Amino acid sequence: MYEPIKLNIKSWAEEDRPREKLLAKGSASLSDAELLAILLRSGSRDETAVGLAQRVLLDSGNDLNQLGRQPLSALTKFKGLGETKALTILAALELGRRRQLSDVKERPVLRSSLDAYNAISGILADLPYEEFWVLMINRGSRMIGRECISTGGVSGTVVDAKIVFKRALDSMATSIVLCHNHPSGNLQPSKADIQLTRKLKKAGKVLDIAVLDHLIIGVSGYYSFADEGIMT
Repeated sequence: MYEPIKLNIKSWAEEDRPREKLLAKGSASLSDAELLAILLRSGSRDETAVGLAQRVLLDSGNDLNQLGRQPLSALTKFKGLGETKALTILAALELGRRRQLSDVKERPVLRSSLDAYNAISGILADLPYEEFWVLMINRGSRMIGRECISTGGVSGTVVDAKIVFKRALDSMATSIVLCHNHPSGNLQPSKADIQLTRKLKKAGKVLDIAVLDHLIIGVSGYYSFADEGIMT
C-alpha cells in the first residue's frame, strides 16, 4: 500500500507560494492564512505553514481580533507552533493594533455613530482590558485627534473629567465623542457609564464643548448613547 506523498510549499507552483505571491502581486492578494504562513515560515513534517496557519485561524473562528486576544499557551498547543512562532504572531497583531494609534493623516468626517465607531474600533474592539478614549472634533465635523484618557482592568477604568476636557481644550475641539470598550462583549451601559456620561456632558456645556455621543465598543459591534436617545 502506497504512503501518501506529503508536499511542502516548495513543491507548489511558484505563483502559489505565499512569499513569491507577495512579491509578485502585493500583500492585498494574500489570504489571512497566507500572510500568517509568512510569519510562521515553516510548518511541521506533516503540514505546510499554510495548513498550520489555517488551523490556527479556524481555532479562533477565522477572526483576527479573536486571534489577537489569545494567550501564548493557546497558540503553542499546535504542533509545529513553538514559543518563538507564537510570539511572532502576537507581536505582528499588536503592531497592527498600534498602527491604528498613529496620527491620522486624513481627518475623517464624523457625522454619525458609525463614523465614530470606524475611527476607534480598530484600537478598542479586541482589548482584554478597558480603555477610555476621546475623539476630538472641530467645527467642520472632522476628527482632529483621539486620546486615551485612562486604562483599567477587565471590569472598569477611572475617568477624570479634568483630563478629558484638558485634552479637548488643548486640541481646540468644539465637540467630543466619548468611547470605551467592554472586554466582556456586553454592550449595555452600566449605571456608572450613564452617570459618567451625564457628568461629562454637563461639564462640557460650561466649557462650550459639546459631548455628542458615548460609544461602548465590543468585539461584536457598538452601543451608541446618542442613537439610543440617552444623551441627556
